[in-house]
Amino acid sequence: MFRKLIRHPRTQTALARLLSAYLGFCYRTTRWSMVGAEHIEAHARAQRPVIITFWHERLPMMPMLWTATHKLFPEVGHWQPHVLVSQHRDGRFIGEVVSRFRLVMVHGSTSRGGAAGMRSLLRVLKGGSPVAITPDGPRGPRRKAAEGVAVIAAVGDAPVLPTAAATTRHRLLPSWDRMMLPLPFGRGVLVCGAAITVSRDNPTGSIPAIEAALNAACDTADAWAAGQPMEERRL
Repeated sequence: MFRKLIRHPRTQTALARLLSAYLGFCYRTTRWSMVGAEHIEAHARAQRPVIITFWHERLPMMPMLWTATHKLFPEVGHWQPHVLVSQHRDGRFIGEVVSRFRLVMVHGSTSRGGAAGMRSLLRVLKGGSPVAITPDGPRGPRRKAAEGVAVIAAVGDAPVLPTAAATTRHRLLPSWDRMMLPLPFGRGVLVCGAAITVSRDNPTGSIPAIEAALNAACDTADAWAAGQPMEERRL
């Protein structure tokens, strides 16, 4: 009965509101910096569409990337980020949470049942706005990118921008992806890596490079949180 109650749509909505309120509190009480801002700046100033990617484990911190980008680069005020979320129950819950941070949800998948979602994302890219994808979401395997992200990049003629985030105060959850949940009153970093161009002739051939770049972004974020000095922009 308890499980049925937890899965009820009204309960899920209430939990999503609580979690989004908590994350918003964490964002406001954390001192943020950005490493690699020049990589997203290039697309912002040129007003070019881009596919922003990050591993599922860093999802709770990534809405802050939009706030940081708009603060550092006002010229992207026209950007309306769209986030691909799964049609699975977990994906719908995550969608409810992040939609409260002025992000638009697109329901689909990078691995299955994603034809409609892919068409929606391609329309967004054609309109000049970025899309965000967790290539290993919603159920893993951890840090293994589905082919869909490369296919969308190739068809949409948009580069893949690897990103990550970390905070000095956090908890690692016992989930399949070891999700990092931020805690308030710490310091946080948003990391952007160099964009990856995906070939139309062999899009899936870019998967290893995408995975390596996402892992490198996470390593950079974790090193920053551990105290390693880096060139950064403070927000």
